[in-house]
Amino acid sequence: MLASAVLAAIPSPSQNTIEIGPLTIHFYGILIALGVIVAIVVSRHRYVRFGGSGQVFERVAIWAVVIGFLGARLAYVSTHTARFTDRPWAIFFIWEGGLALYGGIVLGAITIIYLMNRWDGDIFAAGDAIAVGLPLAQAIGRWGNYFNQELFGTPSDLPWAIMIDPANRPPEYINYETFHPTFLYESLWNALILVPLILVLERAGKLYKGASWGIYVAMYAAIRFAMELLRTDTTFRFLGLSRNGWVSIAGMIFGVAWFWWCQKRGEKRTLVGEPTLMSPQPATVASVAHESDDPSSENGWISIDVEEE
Repeated sequence: MLASAVLAAIPSPSQNTIEIGPLTIHFYGILIALGVIVAIVVSRHRYVRFGGSGQVFERVAIWAVVIGFLGARLAYVSTHTARFTDRPWAIFFIWEGGLALYGGIVLGAITIIYLMNRWDGDIFAAGDAIAVGLPLAQAIGRWGNYFNQELFGTPSDLPWAIMIDPANRPPEYINYETFHPTFLYESLWNALILVPLILVLERAGKLYKGASWGIYVAMYAAIRFAMELLRTDTTFRFLGLSRNGWVSIAGMIFGVAWFWWCQKRGEKRTLVGEPTLMSPQPATVASVAHESDDPSSENGWISIDVEEE
């Protein structure tokens, strides 16, 4: 391996915990918690802007996070049983790493759909709200994999390759020092491409209600499919693809189909406190909708304002 490539590589973290007296704090846990907070705050704000109740969203989000974490952990454990043969109690040690995101998304989404329907929430608005909050959380949480030196890709001599300690390298790559930082690729994709694209399209009024969620699912599944081709931690492959690789293909198909259906459905959003898709002027402070006296309008411009929670 070229010495210059090694010198230019991303160094491994010197530690993945902070010791405060008898308390051990894991960076992985800190980053996951920070990601959850960001996801809830951003998604709640967006949901309220889409006309929903912030209180309803908070109630739903708490349950979705708890059940989503459970689904993510169970999905990981079910595909890495050998890791827990000698330490079955380690199933509960999530700070050591091991959350299968797809498991969390599926159970979390089911929870949101059920509770939004039960508490008279807006399922489509919730999906669009989460379409920005969730990838931001993933962009933050993926750095936990960096501190745990896990979920990296195949060996690489690229200047941004990551150095992995021998104890964390797969046996077949024990003589290699630097690997593709798949956590970094996914983090940058979510924060610099996926989220900005959704926000730009929403701002331009190009997306109908529910379509943002379809974009998120399709685009996250795309980057995940690419990362699965690089990752070295998969325990099973069929026709050269890992389980998550196949799930990613299904996710891309679903995301594109959902996006197409929402766009064809054509239901417009009304943004609280901002111009609606039907109005060229900012919404004014009013407690009820009213029609303008402007005779140039065929149906009258509609301006709606609801106080944000």
